[in-house]
Amino acid sequence: MQAIRLTAPGRPLELQDVPVPSIGPRDILVKVKAAGICRSDMHYRAGVSPVFPLPMTLGHEVSGVVERVGAEVTTVTAGERVCLHYLVTCGDCNYCVGGHEQFCRTGHMIGKHRDGGYAEYIAVPARNAFHLPDEIPFTQGAIMMCSSATALHALKKAEIVPGDRVAIIGAGGLGMSAMQIAKAFGALDVFAVDIDPMKLELAAGVGAIPIDNRKGDAVAEIRRLTGGDGVDAAIELIGLPATIRQAIESLAIMGRAVVVGLSKELVQVDPYNELINREAKLIGCSDHLAQELPLLIELVRRKKLDLSGVVTQTLPLDAGGVNAVLDRLEQFGAGQVRAVIVPEE
Repeated sequence: MQAIRLTAPGRPLELQDVPVPSIGPRDILVKVKAAGICRSDMHYRAGVSPVFPLPMTLGHEVSGVVERVGAEVTTVTAGERVCLHYLVTCGDCNYCVGGHEQFCRTGHMIGKHRDGGYAEYIAVPARNAFHLPDEIPFTQGAIMMCSSATALHALKKAEIVPGDRVAIIGAGGLGMSAMQIAKAFGALDVFAVDIDPMKLELAAGVGAIPIDNRKGDAVAEIRRLTGGDGVDAAIELIGLPATIRQAIESLAIMGRAVVVGLSKELVQVDPYNELINREAKLIGCSDHLAQELPLLIELVRRKKLDLSGVVTQTLPLDAGGVNAVLDRLEQFGAGQVRAVIVPEE
């Protein structure tokens, strides 16, 4: 089969011929129908977040059809439509048992530590497969498994309650889900901060209040629109020191800033004025949990979370096209929310 693989940090991805993966008694083989191109994949290619071992087939946002099941599998059947949880964990360590499997001592992430979905087939444990209802297209099923799931986890970390005012900093794939989920959780106002006019227009279309980060001081505008108070929660999805600072600066008394965007750069914080004097919280957010996925799938099925405008590009299993998408992500390219590989295109 063909797969798009990272061979070395800082190098373009390559299309290679590799064997169809074998499966164990508790595994399933899935024919990939869609694989989202995530901003994290750009960081993997660049070496910001190390991938091992190499070469590695990238792609952690995956949906498809079960091709074959292992001898001991009883929860999934051949021919079933599925989307895949990207964390392969032991299920037995303290973190797994405690409901924090993203910190599993032996956990692996598909597309980073084991071969992912930029391929014709992928093998995973059967417990990583979640039924994808017929009402949800494969392209949406794929991006749900990272961008939407991580947005849901971030909002839960932010402890959103009805009546909260929320700032979403970054209106891309994660941001579009975060805005809608915040509304579903009862947020009174949702502010969408970005520099891309197309993304801001999409944000307005899902009921968010767009704030153009190119025009003036976004934090000052948030405070103006909230009567000087600021927001109860700010979700940072970009990973730049400047946008992390905006999340912190926009907080109201007892506000919560949740940082999702990946960055290796240091960020300055004024502990007294920005945290202690406000009793504010600065929270890191890593991945998401399998237990959160049934709710997410149901939100999409019921159209509480509408992803129809999020997939702005589909492309075949072509290394040149995928590298071009990652190049645009590195440059914060305008006019695109989420690109998805559809191997059969």
